[in-house]
Amino acid sequence: METVTNKTLEKLKYDLVRAGLVPFETLEQAQEIAAAQNINIGQALINSGILTEDALINFLESKLHIPSVNLNDYTLDTNCLKYINITDAKRYKIIPLFKIEDTLTVAMADPLDLFAIDKIVESAECSIEPVISSESSILKKIEEYYKTDSASVGDIFTNEENAGYNWLDELHSEDLSDSHIQKIIRAILKQAIIENVHEVSFQCEDSGLTVNFKKSGELQNKGAIPTVLTGSFVSKLKTLAKLDPSVSEVPQLGKLSFKVDEINLIASISTFPTIMGERIFLKIYKPPMELSKMITDVNSLNKVRQSLENPGIIIVCGAPLSGKTHVIYSLLLEIAKTDKNKNIMTLESISKYNLQNVNQCELNENVGFNMDKAARFIEFQSPDIIYMEGVKTKESFDYFSSLVFDNKTIIMEFLANNMEDLRNKLAFSDFEPLKSLISSMIFIHSKDSIEVFDRETIQKYLA
Repeated sequence: METVTNKTLEKLKYDLVRAGLVPFETLEQAQEIAAAQNINIGQALINSGILTEDALINFLESKLHIPSVNLNDYTLDTNCLKYINITDAKRYKIIPLFKIEDTLTVAMADPLDLFAIDKIVESAECSIEPVISSESSILKKIEEYYKTDSASVGDIFTNEENAGYNWLDELHSEDLSDSHIQKIIRAILKQAIIENVHEVSFQCEDSGLTVNFKKSGELQNKGAIPTVLTGSFVSKLKTLAKLDPSVSEVPQLGKLSFKVDEINLIASISTFPTIMGERIFLKIYKPPMELSKMITDVNSLNKVRQSLENPGIIIVCGAPLSGKTHVIYSLLLEIAKTDKNKNIMTLESISKYNLQNVNQCELNENVGFNMDKAARFIEFQSPDIIYMEGVKTKESFDYFSSLVFDNKTIIMEFLANNMEDLRNKLAFSDFEPLKSLISSMIFIHSKDSIEVFDRETIQKYLA
């Protein structure tokens, strides 16, 4: 957790004692309270009733010779909001008021925070003139002015004229409204859908935040969001994905819901800190289809259905972006539809769609709920069918394989570019216990070619 400080008050705290506003013993107690509650010393003094907010602001004004502003009835110039994104505004307790020529006047709760001023100067590309305001009034104005009307991306329609569609047209529009960033996000998603792209990444570079589409294993640069908008874009994307926009030092995982031509889609959002800034990875998932629409061969479909009814391991194989998760969700839907008495459970980094009659569990490293802990406790839930996403270790493979002897049906995915690649990977001795328990294998060659192998065929093929 980031430690909350106020550099101005840290520098002037003993002047509060000299001015007779706060006894020394009380100041020490306030410092202990501030450290325990992770608030700044000024908040601790105000919360304790030692100082009023007005008294503290008047003290800072006289000591620093910086004017103060009462923001309660103040109207900001909304055109200036673009100079400071919501993430920096909340982190540094700062908000822009107005701009005259090349000078931006900002209200600050910590006017001696030179790092914050330098950061704003760099992003806004103009001089900064600080004035003092209370922390509570600044946060109130941030909520009032940076608030948008919609908490969703908005509907996307691709049945209109799409020839030559380019999200950069939205970026370069003259729209200065609060929803402009949201429209940019929607435009990027729309172009990805039109071009049948499922993976989009955003990477910090000197030119800004580059937008990359991944198709057929290759990255395609689709332009960049300029530096002045990067903070606002990242903050809005995180907010829509229900992530914390003020956190950038640790990875976060969330998901974004949006509608395309009346079909609800989900995109997982992964953020990761780098030395250049956060890298954001977005992966779009289509809603699962009925299993019979994916596996059209009746004999193959019956093989899969029989495997779902008996203990064993069902592995779904394919190359990256082949649709393994899509097929697995169709399997889960099939089970939930045909036998509502079975306890179906999943262990996933993030659930792609809410499946009725399926107990979906999202792993959460932040609270220690990882795959190892889930594996130790899932048996107490008496599951009949378990799907695990991304099993990597031999211990996990061995543990979940052993559950077959307790009459469990296990569904897992396995990355393999082709059948020969699969044979070479499963040739390792670590997979011997797994191979002997496979009851069915679904190999996705392409979206139009899905092959099903029963136990007997698998054993011959892998022998």
